[in-house]
Amino acid sequence: MPRELPNSKRLEQSLLGSLMVYPDVYSVCQDYDLSAAEFFVPSHQKIYQAMDELARSGKPLELENVIQRLSDKDELEAAGGLDYIMSLMDGAVSSANVQYYAENIKNKSQLRNLIEAAEKISSDAMETTSEMDDVLDAAERTIMDVTRQRRGSEFESSSTVVSRVLEELKFLQTQKGVTGIKTGFAALDAMTNGFQRGDLIILAARPAMGKSALALNFANQVAKRNDGCVAIFSLEMPSDSLIKRLMSCESQVFADKLRSGKVTNDEMSRLYEAGNRLAERNIFIDDTSSIRVSQIFSKCRKLKSEYNSISLVVIDYLQLISGNGRSDSRQQEVSEISRNLKILAKEMECPVIALSQLSRKVEERTDHEPQLSDLRESGSIEQDADIVMFLYREDYYNKESDPDKPAEIVDLSLAKHRNGSIGKINLAFEKNISRFANCRTDVEDPYAG
Repeated sequence: MPRELPNSKRLEQSLLGSLMVYPDVYSVCQDYDLSAAEFFVPSHQKIYQAMDELARSGKPLELENVIQRLSDKDELEAAGGLDYIMSLMDGAVSSANVQYYAENIKNKSQLRNLIEAAEKISSDAMETTSEMDDVLDAAERTIMDVTRQRRGSEFESSSTVVSRVLEELKFLQTQKGVTGIKTGFAALDAMTNGFQRGDLIILAARPAMGKSALALNFANQVAKRNDGCVAIFSLEMPSDSLIKRLMSCESQVFADKLRSGKVTNDEMSRLYEAGNRLAERNIFIDDTSSIRVSQIFSKCRKLKSEYNSISLVVIDYLQLISGNGRSDSRQQEVSEISRNLKILAKEMECPVIALSQLSRKVEERTDHEPQLSDLRESGSIEQDADIVMFLYREDYYNKESDPDKPAEIVDLSLAKHRNGSIGKINLAFEKNISRFANCRTDVEDPYAG
C-alpha cells in the first residue's frame, strides 16, 4: 500500500478558517509567498485560490464573499460544499498561529517537491539515452531547483539598506588592503580591489603570449593569499606539466631543467621546498580534455561541498570546452558556454577565470594590440564577462629584441570592467620560469598593514 505524501491537512484547515475569522492576517501568507499549489488537499487549493483572488480585488475574506466567489466560479461543491467551508472556521483558535501554519504548509509542499524530483531523476535514469554526465547534471539541477524554492527575499526600505551600507563602509575602513580575492599583483588589485566573488573574468591573448602561465600565477597566488580552494581545469595541458610550471615558478629553477632532469643538488633542494609549499595549498587540477560545462559544474559543486569555499576557478581554455551538441553553430555553442560560466561564478560564489583565444585579426594590424572585437567565436563572451583582460607582449613581435633576456615587460589591459575602471598594467614576465611579477613601484601596496 503506497504511503501518503507529506502534508498538513489539519493545519491547512486551521489556516483557511483563520483567514475567514481574522482576514487581516492574510498579509502573513503574502509575506511567505504562499500559493494555492502548495496546499495538499485539492479542495483547500480552490478555497485558498478564491481567497487570493478576493484579496487582490480588494474585497474582505469574509465567509460570504468566499462562498460567493466559489459559486461564481462553479467550484463550491469541488471545494467541499457550504457546510465544510463553514466548519473550517471552528479551527480558527488564534490569529497568532497563522505564521506557523503558513511555514509548515510550505515545508510540506517542498518535501513533496523533493520526492517528485527524486522520482523524476529515477525515471529519467531508467529511460535515458543521454550521456552519463548530462544525466548527472540534470539530476543535480533538479534537486537544486527544489532547494531554491524557499522563502524569497522581501522588500527592504531605503533606511534599512542605507544603514547596512554604512555599517559595511565602517567595517571596510578598519580593513587594510584588498577586500576581494587577492591576486598577488599590486597594480591589478589596486584597480579591481581584488577579484570579486561571482565575477566571470576573461583572460584573452594570441598563442604564445603567456596567458596559461599568467592564469597559473593567479591560481598559485590566490591559493597562497586566500582561504578556500582553487580549481584548475586544464583542457590542453596534463596536470604533471602544470605542476612542473608551478614548481619552476616557485623555486626559480628553469623549466627546461625540470623537463631534462639536469638539476644541481641546490636546485633539487629548492624544488623540494617549492613542492612542499605547493602541496600545502589547496590547488586542485582536472586535466580532462573535451570536458563539458555540466562536468565542470558537478566537480565544482563537490569541491565546494568538501572545502566549504572556492576562492577561484581557472579554465584553460574556453574554446576547448565541449558543447551539448544541440546548438546550430559553434558560435551559439560558445555563447551558451560563456553564459553557463557566468552562472557557475554566481553559484560557486567565486571568481571564474576563463582563458580565451583571439582571432587572427590581431596579426593583421600593425600595432597587434588586442581589442574587444578580437574575441574569438562569440560576441557574447564580452557581454557575459564582468572583466575582460588582454595580455600583450610587444617583444614577441619585435624582431630586434633579445630572446635570451631573463625578463620582459608585458601589458595586461583591462578592456572591460563592469564595476570599476579600465586601464593598462605592466607586469614583468620571466618566461624561463613561467613567472609573472609586479614591476611598477608607483602603486600603493594594497597588502600593506
